[in-house]
Amino acid sequence: MLSASGAHETRARLVSMAAQTSSKPVNAANSPAVGCLYLVGTPIGNLEDITLRALRILKEVDQIACEDTRHTQKLLTHYDIHKPLVSYHEHNELTRAPELVVALERGAKIALVSDAGMPLVSDPGHRLVTLCLRHHIPVVPIPGPSALLASLSASGLPSEEFLFVGFLPARTGERRRALERLRIEDRTIILYEAPHRVAECVADAREVLGNRSACIAREVTKMHEEFRRGKLSELATSLEERPARGEITLLIGPEAPADARTQANSTQSLADRVEELIRQAKLDRKEALKLAAKERGLTRHDAYAQIVDAKANQKET
Repeated sequence: MLSASGAHETRARLVSMAAQTSSKPVNAANSPAVGCLYLVGTPIGNLEDITLRALRILKEVDQIACEDTRHTQKLLTHYDIHKPLVSYHEHNELTRAPELVVALERGAKIALVSDAGMPLVSDPGHRLVTLCLRHHIPVVPIPGPSALLASLSASGLPSEEFLFVGFLPARTGERRRALERLRIEDRTIILYEAPHRVAECVADAREVLGNRSACIAREVTKMHEEFRRGKLSELATSLEERPARGEITLLIGPEAPADARTQANSTQSLADRVEELIRQAKLDRKEALKLAAKERGLTRHDAYAQIVDAKANQKET
């Protein structure tokens, strides 16, 4: 049986050992001694599409960084939230990101929001996030609405796998080269497009990718929400008759087997097609061969063998 003094010494040693071994990192996001950056998803149209958690975070943070202070103020006013706003957009993020990091290092809690949807998805914020991670400042995502996922769910196109490419280049030549690189894709392609360019984009996609099934999702969650579904050729006609306005998401389905067979029956030689892809789509030879093979329904090995045989036959003749 331990004496009172012995029990006291034993207790002291246990407390000392606990202090030495309790080196588990503290949850920085909940610690008052360190700042935290919250990436808060906001509505893409309908102001009701915001989570309870997002509203709580916006009420609790010290500051809100946003693309357009006037736009964000409308959301905050709707929910009676009063917080200081600071602009953070593509034209000032080079200097604003370090300023925010300094505030975060001093213990500030800051929410980053975009004009609509999740920050960083075709919106500024990557520079700030990478700086925070470099300075060991916690970054916490607060999920919210996303135009690309909402559009995909209602498009009627395959959704098991998809590729989000954001905005294609504005210039026709660059846009067509980007589409050429996407010909090898057998997943649903999702992209954003400006209303004044969507007709040109659909026409280019029809010519480069073939007449695939597609969907134009317009003003998703807003009063004038609209989905136009059909082949790219049908959407092109629809846009001629009634131009699209507002925020647009364009979804393009995978190539149909019949379209692949049409490509396979092309009179252009395989070797010429490879050279064309290298020249027009700026692909390296390996990528060009892979794409040309897929167009003809061949494996890359069979396509390479076909090109070698063709060159050998040319030498013999």
